[in-house]
Amino acid sequence: MPPSPRPLRKLGFLTIGLFDEADPRRGHETTLEIVELGERLGFDSAWVRHRHLQYGISSPVAVLAAASQRTSTIELGTAVIPLGWENPLRLAEDLATVDVLSGGRLNPGVSVGPPMHFDRVRDALYPDTAEAEDFGHERVRRLLDLVRGGSASDFGGTEGFEVFSHRVQPHSPGLGSRMWYGGGSLGSARWAGEHGMNFLTSSVVKAEESEDFAAVQLSHIRAFRAAHPDGEAARVSQGLVVIPTDSATPAQRAKYTEYARARTPRTTTPQGPARLMFAPDIVGTSAEIAERLAEHAAFREVDEVAFALPFSFEHEDYVQILTDMATELGPALGRERPVAAN
Repeated sequence: MPPSPRPLRKLGFLTIGLFDEADPRRGHETTLEIVELGERLGFDSAWVRHRHLQYGISSPVAVLAAASQRTSTIELGTAVIPLGWENPLRLAEDLATVDVLSGGRLNPGVSVGPPMHFDRVRDALYPDTAEAEDFGHERVRRLLDLVRGGSASDFGGTEGFEVFSHRVQPHSPGLGSRMWYGGGSLGSARWAGEHGMNFLTSSVVKAEESEDFAAVQLSHIRAFRAAHPDGEAARVSQGLVVIPTDSATPAQRAKYTEYARARTPRTTTPQGPARLMFAPDIVGTSAEIAERLAEHAAFREVDEVAFALPFSFEHEDYVQILTDMATELGPALGRERPVAAN
């Protein structure tokens, strides 16, 4: 296997946190158990997806607040919060509060664009201001400014018995450097770099210059770093779907193989008007996955990953996959940090 120019430095995972409508507490509890397991296994980060009006995590900041009180070392991220659903000022307050509670472990990832199915939710979400809402990068810029300590009010000081601040409180000084942008286009990659953010690149990109997924993703990473003040040191995390089978049962291996097979057709050509390209899921032993990744042009230029867990597996499947990732795949990818005992 050819050596990677960037040995893996941070190993993370991403979960969607599904739940049964009849018993939502159990599903959320399972998500928290997965995060706790990740810390015991020595993962560097755990990330949660964001799903509105679905049976997944609708409030990742609240879930991570709970996770922050049940863990002590693992970094906690959102991948990603769609800002079209959020007020930047209120979100900045929530993010800063959870970052303080976690001891500075929060890694908020955000994205732009109108809310999914906006025509069907606009009356509930923005009944009076829908036409005036800006769902572009300006919304991210506002959030960044507020998180980084920019002014939120022209009034500060004492009024009666109450004291007011010009900026968001609590203020968490390090949070601004841990803001991530989830992007799948050259434009978003450059914007994130120009504004000093970190960059999340996933298993979905836009086929703007090529129909080779790895080549497109590589162009995004390079465009981001070229625009970022930190240059080659700017942080990028890659979020492919990889499923190690080292300790899987025969039934699990069969299920994982069929899962990837059913999703493969969408990876062959760009999909839909946006020409989205999907990365193939990688299933196999950790040695086989490491070999595939070493040949992936984009993976060779990152040293952080947040491997995405499949959506619809059982809890015991996630335990097996995470255990193999931590104990077998991480070392196979050159991760230097020792794995904690389970």
